[in-house]
Amino acid sequence: MLEISNLHAYYGKSHVLHGVNMQVGQGEIVALLGRNGSGRSTTAKAIMGLVDCDGSVRWKGQDIQGKKPFEVAHLGIGYVPENRDIFPKLTVHQNLLLGQKGSGKGSRWSFDDMYAMFPRLKERQHTEAGVMSGGEQQMLTLCRTLMGDPDLIIIDEPTEGLAPKIVELVGQYLQTLKTRGVSVLLIEQKLTIAMRISDRALVMGHGSIVFQGTPEELKADAYIRKEWLEV
Repeated sequence: MLEISNLHAYYGKSHVLHGVNMQVGQGEIVALLGRNGSGRSTTAKAIMGLVDCDGSVRWKGQDIQGKKPFEVAHLGIGYVPENRDIFPKLTVHQNLLLGQKGSGKGSRWSFDDMYAMFPRLKERQHTEAGVMSGGEQQMLTLCRTLMGDPDLIIIDEPTEGLAPKIVELVGQYLQTLKTRGVSVLLIEQKLTIAMRISDRALVMGHGSIVFQGTPEELKADAYIRKEWLEV
């Protein structure tokens, strides 16, 4: 579905991505791992048209490199940024409503699906999003993106700063997406959740992919883990 070839990205004169090559298939969970500053978030932003880049980004056979973020989203790619970006003065339900494309008819996901996945959101559906906890806001951001019915969802550090119980909920959420045929590009630092739920693991270092393989192959590669992942 998503094919990236020789992708380079820049912040002004700073050259951040150096020839990234990767793919995400239909219904696949791919973990993009690496230390802070390795280029993982920049890869997500390059796919979404949020940074200057060159190279090839193809989605379902169509070249989308150079498209505006809203155009990429309308093609079926959802993006959950690390900073969550909820609308703090709107209620939970209103935030979810804003995530819908058009009337929402024909979508795989409904308000009931969101509230069944995260019952805490149902309890707080009339609460302003800005007063909720970080974990609740993360749930809301994930669900708001899903309301747009994407075929691929890019999620940047969804478990950052969350309690273990909420991390477990996020893991269940990602597996639910897979059962509904949604592909996931998961950007994570926590190896535990990524290794447990992903079909393939990619490791980034200095703006390039330095490893591609199964979670089992990554577990067996002590050199890659020590050189590019362990702090």
